[in-house]
Amino acid sequence: MSALHGKKILLGITGSIAAYKAASLVRLLIKAGAEVQVLMTAAATDFITPLTLATLSRNKVHTDVASGDSWNNHVEMGLWADAMVLAPLTATTLAKLSHGICDNIIAATYLSARCPVFFAPAMDLDMWKHPATLENVGRLKGFGNQLIPVGTGELASGLIGEGRMAEPEAIVKVLSGHFAYAQSLKGKRVLVTAGPTYEPVDPVRFIGNRSSGKMGIAIADELNARGAAVHLVLGPSALSPSRPGVEVTRVGTAREMYKAATEVFGRCDAAVLAAAVADYRPAEAADQKIKKEGEEMSLRLIRNPDIAAALGQTKAAHQRLIGFALETQNGLENAKAKLARKNLDLIVLNSLADTGAGFNHDTNKITLLSKGNKKREFELKFKTAVAVDIVNALQDLWG
Repeated sequence: MSALHGKKILLGITGSIAAYKAASLVRLLIKAGAEVQVLMTAAATDFITPLTLATLSRNKVHTDVASGDSWNNHVEMGLWADAMVLAPLTATTLAKLSHGICDNIIAATYLSARCPVFFAPAMDLDMWKHPATLENVGRLKGFGNQLIPVGTGELASGLIGEGRMAEPEAIVKVLSGHFAYAQSLKGKRVLVTAGPTYEPVDPVRFIGNRSSGKMGIAIADELNARGAAVHLVLGPSALSPSRPGVEVTRVGTAREMYKAATEVFGRCDAAVLAAAVADYRPAEAADQKIKKEGEEMSLRLIRNPDIAAALGQTKAAHQRLIGFALETQNGLENAKAKLARKNLDLIVLNSLADTGAGFNHDTNKITLLSKGNKKREFELKFKTAVAVDIVNALQDLWG
């Protein structure tokens, strides 16, 4: 059975001469067992008719957010889809999507979609090579969307070079590979910790840090997207996973996170410890608000239990353990020491010295370190894309 069988595909078509290929693409998707809904910009209808695509897809084609007296629910369509494919994607719509400009049905649905998005650009050689286009492609990829590379050949202008939309067969192959890959962690159960911990000083105040939980939540979502059963232990955070399949236990303190993590880990195949856990807590937390008295106040701190070390000690042969190291200096040396000391299989190093990395950013820049002093560095990316790199590395640990 095809990996596309039963999958729900949103196909967005923009105003390129390559739009004629959409007919073949829809036919191939339907033949593979997928359900297809087509969205078109107004310019796309100049190249291929909605009637043709409605006939082939066996579904109504949407060309605007509103049709007559009815509203086409782009949010609902974005939630319906297992994948969204933009083919062909013109330079104009590419620029709009990369900057969040929402003035057509495709842009509105794209901004509402929670599924993976694939984009197959189509444009002339000089347009494709222009720095603005390359920057926009980079932005879309940075958001976690997947580029389906352009082909090389004769273009509508008569030039020969890059810029042709990928052939429908190639697009279907990419999608089939994605859905086959999406089940690559089926049967695995993974513990993820995320967010900060808050250690109470009194009923009003606490010791904490600036972690938002974005990185750990992105990892949990990516694991679940690949078929894993995910148990997320989440510290105080206003955020939640986007995938409903992620099981969440919310905690407040380091001890609560320790208890939840150690109880779950024995039933898991791996753990990814992305939480920023407080190393120390007040020795005593006051029952009532501490009133201001005098010019100084002393606060005695004691060590919190070490979650990574505890899991590393109990780790079975089949289990994999990934830790994090957020450093401000001597990052590589500290991360290597932590990798060995806590019996980790992999450690994710990031530094507050890197612009755009660390707490509360939507982006991160990481280096992966594994046993044998193996090191792999990555450029600054959105955390959703960083999560892909980390989960890829986890899969590689299983071989």
